[in-house]
Amino acid sequence: MLDANLKQQLQGLLTNLREPIELVSSLGDDAKSVELASLLDDIAALSDKVSVTRADDDARRPSFLIRRASDAQVAVRFAGIPMGHEFTSLVLALLQVGGHPPKVAPEVLEQVAALDGDYHFETYFSLSCQNCPDIVQALNLMSVVNPRITHTAIDGGLFQAEVEDRKIMAVPTIFLNGETFGQGRMELEQILAKLDSGAEAKAAEKIAAKDAFDVLVVGGGPAGAAAAIYAARKGIRVGLAAERFGGQVLDTMGIENFISVQHTEGPKLVAQLEQHVKDYDVDIMNLQRAEKLIPAKTEGGLHEVKLASGASLKARTVILSTGARWRQLGVPGEDEYRNKGVAYCPHCDGPLYKGKRVAVIGGGNSGVEAAIDLAGLVAHVTLIEFDSELRADAVLQRKLASLPNVKIITSALTTEVLGDGEKVMGLSYKDRNKDELHQIELEGVFVQIGLVPNTEWLKDSVTLSRHGEIEVDHRGETSQAGIFAAGDCTTVPYKQIVIAMGEGSKAALSAFDYMIRLPADVEAEAA
Repeated sequence: MLDANLKQQLQGLLTNLREPIELVSSLGDDAKSVELASLLDDIAALSDKVSVTRADDDARRPSFLIRRASDAQVAVRFAGIPMGHEFTSLVLALLQVGGHPPKVAPEVLEQVAALDGDYHFETYFSLSCQNCPDIVQALNLMSVVNPRITHTAIDGGLFQAEVEDRKIMAVPTIFLNGETFGQGRMELEQILAKLDSGAEAKAAEKIAAKDAFDVLVVGGGPAGAAAAIYAARKGIRVGLAAERFGGQVLDTMGIENFISVQHTEGPKLVAQLEQHVKDYDVDIMNLQRAEKLIPAKTEGGLHEVKLASGASLKARTVILSTGARWRQLGVPGEDEYRNKGVAYCPHCDGPLYKGKRVAVIGGGNSGVEAAIDLAGLVAHVTLIEFDSELRADAVLQRKLASLPNVKIITSALTTEVLGDGEKVMGLSYKDRNKDELHQIELEGVFVQIGLVPNTEWLKDSVTLSRHGEIEVDHRGETSQAGIFAAGDCTTVPYKQIVIAMGEGSKAALSAFDYMIRLPADVEAEAA
């Protein structure tokens, strides 16, 4: 099940086990059960602190429990075979159940341990979902730290009957005590905030007490990370506030144009970015959404950023790097059927539509790549493009045209997503050449029509273009002195990771240059 290289790596990691652990399987007669049994045997052979036993005590098969030999309450369960993106979740579960300390702030672990109540979590994931491991790993950790918390991670692609019965059409989907708890990417702190009503207020109070920064970066994508690093290297006081560290890159599957790195994946790159930022003295404030920017009234004065939590941050200079998000269709039915057949991530949700009919809206690179990926999973893909021809690269168009289960419709305006009140049943579009309306019967709609900048909160603070992008000059400076911007939220063309990093670096250097050129009396007053 595991190749020689993976076995060698895992064997090295398992030397960190402090307590013996047991792998308790529930198996059937199917091929997947055979695969799981082989995987568990491979793991047990790598450490004398790991043993395997078969109990067949769980209704989901194949599944297995990882439990501490000395304390059966310390355990996590996987239903399925956690390979692909979830292999890291498996490794962390083995180590944490085995007593290896997690890399989580002590105050967060204390908060988990102090939760009062019985919490039984179930998470449905897909092996191709890059957002699912964060949820799985967070809930696994919680179940290890607090004996009143249990967690089962379930491969939705393997337990499709269960997925259909519970009407799950997007991953990750989390159930708590049998009721829907959440969908989509969540971090440990976000889960805690939902369970502990006082957590957000405590975080806001802590943030409000912070002194003013020399540079405050708002946004934690590639531009924000680069800006924070370049600013911190100047030896000044730097803060970074982000609604979601990593931003849009977390939703990016394959990255093959990041110069000098032949291939990487979004979540992996984000982890590297975050570690690089943490190597410097940067005050990272994650899960903080900015709501208002109040520019300084005088040159060299303090700018203020108000957060959704109620706290405020002040800084001599601000670098805006809030990035962008998926553009929505804006048609009837889209919001009603979001996560009920309307999806925006083919890698995450594609496996849930195995054998079904879907549509992809958008004929650019993202749309065509999504259609190609989905064609290998679903029964049929209809790609709908507003323009008279596809805009994707020629090599992608040739690949798409070669697939037998794909239909391409151009000059088409999607007008409505249709459903039965619970799930998507089809969509309607208008033929722009003949001005005729048509309907397509299908079960899923994947929207891939570009990005919209996250700048609505800035419309009264800095000048925006008609597309909502922050207008910047060649130095990255906005219409307000001392406020800079970088990345996909700006008017700089070509929304690419490598460009965003360069623009973030430039904005940080410009902010530092701005500060050192302030008159001495202004600097003293700001300090």
